[in-house]
Amino acid sequence: MPCSSDPTPREPAPRRVALRDLQPSQLFVSEEKLRAVTAAGPEGQQPVPVRRYGDRIVLTDGHTRALAAHRAGLEAIEVIEDTDDFDDAAYETCVAWCLAEGVHSVADLDARVVDAATYEELWLERCRAMHRRLRSS
Repeated sequence: MPCSSDPTPREPAPRRVALRDLQPSQLFVSEEKLRAVTAAGPEGQQPVPVRRYGDRIVLTDGHTRALAAHRAGLEAIEVIEDTDDFDDAAYETCVAWCLAEGVHSVADLDARVVDAATYEELWLERCRAMHRRLRSS
């Protein structure tokens, strides 16, 4: 007879999702990080965390792994529902930036791979400024 209440929270189960169906939430990918992930190969990569915003399945992390899979010719990757508690307004802002700049899928990141200094300047600094604005509002 199964227990009526299980005190152990269950982790969401990974599932496969087509790369074309994943909406990035970041505008750039670090060339150095991509090189390292690519060298490791697609086998054994952890599922990429996602969260649903409206009708979009949004990457909340793992953009580099997703792009490496795309470049390796994969059509789908393992994803897992992101259950972390985080600022939805920040992700919605990042997705809006992506949509405004034509980043609608992982394939669109292919032309947005930049060196570490450029990644810091164009992406990380932009994110820090956004978080400061969100905290002050």
